[in-house]
Amino acid sequence: MNPTPPSDHELVVRAQQGSEAAYRELLGRYQRPVFSLVYRMVRDREQAEDLSQETFVRVFNNIDRYDPKYKFSSWIFKIATNLTIDAMRKKEPRTVSLDGSRYAETSDEIEATTITVESGDENPEELLVAKELGESIEQAIGRLRPEYRTAILLRHVEGREYQEIAEVMGLPLGTVKTYIHRARNELRGTLAHLRV
Repeated sequence: MNPTPPSDHELVVRAQQGSEAAYRELLGRYQRPVFSLVYRMVRDREQAEDLSQETFVRVFNNIDRYDPKYKFSSWIFKIATNLTIDAMRKKEPRTVSLDGSRYAETSDEIEATTITVESGDENPEELLVAKELGESIEQAIGRLRPEYRTAILLRHVEGREYQEIAEVMGLPLGTVKTYIHRARNELRGTLAHLRV
């Protein structure tokens, strides 16, 4: 019988006490979700790897400053998001592939960078239409300003609640709702030609 794995909070306490194993466990838990979020924001594997690595360096260098009244996942995603938004402001936006990064080398990297469009029993023509629609949506998301893109990705790709998005982005809840509303309106306008 396996013991219950330690909570994030327990691991953070151990990491604050200098436990190398606790650091490794936290890294193992959050490496893939952080990379996935960052990749979807910057759409470049090398840059996503660099930003993910920088996120963990900052997390572990500042582990003593973590406030346990917030979820650890919110704190780490906030650090990743802030780093990524800063990097995005310095770089020209590009498009993203629904089929995962063209630079993904392993099945885990492909899965981590793939956006799934769920479908029922579609025939090949319907699958092609769905794929083209997905690509149009990804291109439209890629053209959103960084703050809107972040809010949309956290809400609709990562499935985060509004309050957690507010914590991650360091914004008031109302601002997050406004960003998501405006982003949806921009996407609706950009994708209006696809409506049937």
